[in-house]
Amino acid sequence: MSDSLFAPPTIDARVFRDTLGHYASGITVVSGIADGEPVGFTCQSFYSVSVDPPLVSFSVMRTSTTYPRIAAGGRFTVNVLAHDQHHISNQFARRGTDKWAGIAWRPALSGNPVIDDTLMWVDCEAWAEYEAGDHLVIIGRVVEMSAPEWHTGSPLLYFKGGYRHLQELAG
Repeated sequence: MSDSLFAPPTIDARVFRDTLGHYASGITVVSGIADGEPVGFTCQSFYSVSVDPPLVSFSVMRTSTTYPRIAAGGRFTVNVLAHDQHHISNQFARRGTDKWAGIAWRPALSGNPVIDDTLMWVDCEAWAEYEAGDHLVIIGRVVEMSAPEWHTGSPLLYFKGGYRHLQELAG
């Protein structure tokens, strides 16, 4: 049968999300500065793209009101949350609240917010942006990152609709 005659079945959006929920992902907060103030949002779609040059990527809903404010600056920081920072993930996932209330941070060299006690972070210059369905795929060139001594602890994970953390293997 020709591919042009094949009509794929309709994929139910809820079933699709539930199926992909079986893939564990880390949780990040993408941050930047807009109008002199820190801005940010929770993002679980983050990954490494290239070592040479050093590139990373994340995806964000096209309806995001925070991302355009970050994009206008041409730079962003990705803060990878540690296992005990689920409250930060929740806080940055909400709309219409002061996401930075009670959040300790320091600036990267770019001025972008680096959240205290995260597992690691990378500060990036915008490299490319692509439309992909209801999301945008953003690629950034890493220009600064956390020092190796910063990288202690375990990541906050999201799996099957809830937060998880790694358990150390006995051995």
